[in-house]
Amino acid sequence: MSNKTSSSHQDSQFLALGRRLFGIFIAVLLIIYTLTNASSGQGGTVLSPGQGSTSSTGSSQPAHLGKPTKFSNCVAVDGVQDKACTPGAIFADATVAQICTPGYSASVRNVPTSEKDQVYAMYNITSHFSGQYEVDHLISLELGGSNDIANLWPELAEPKPGFHQKDAVENYLHQQVCDGKMSLQKAQALIANDWHQAYNSMPVARAEALPGFEPTECPEGCG
Repeated sequence: MSNKTSSSHQDSQFLALGRRLFGIFIAVLLIIYTLTNASSGQGGTVLSPGQGSTSSTGSSQPAHLGKPTKFSNCVAVDGVQDKACTPGAIFADATVAQICTPGYSASVRNVPTSEKDQVYAMYNITSHFSGQYEVDHLISLELGGSNDIANLWPELAEPKPGFHQKDAVENYLHQQVCDGKMSLQKAQALIANDWHQAYNSMPVARAEALPGFEPTECPEGCG
């Protein structure tokens, strides 16, 4: 009887040990799975313009041109954003066909007041009057830009060239892309690097005379 009791006790110990080892094995597999997904970029990735999905299902997943390296004490110089704070961000799956469809920008625009307030705070702007600034998409929505804070900055109207002139640049580049004269990736790179270069080299009057020309941003609205 004693031998049977001892044997049963040992069996229970082996069973408990087996369960522990199985649990450890499952945990190790989960860790390996998580690390593999992270290294493959499934958990979020930094992409260059034009990389990533070209799905036509909509611009739902943002691919960053760069991630901000600071979120305070940002300084715009000579009408150019602080690139450490505002490197630019795009929708990875925005296609030329989509951005060239009327109404696209309005369909993806989503910048709540709370995000605008955060942008102003990043650039140490504590007060402003109507029309003085525009919380601008660095890479405009009509060029595949996203609503991520990495793509937003407070742009002045004056001195010129200011945000009204940048609107003209965005319209011009958009037309170039839709006419097949420039790749979307090139247009995104031009606007993100220094939009003044594009402004100084383009026929501004022609851009402003394009059919349906209108400002691409909303100084005090849109959301």
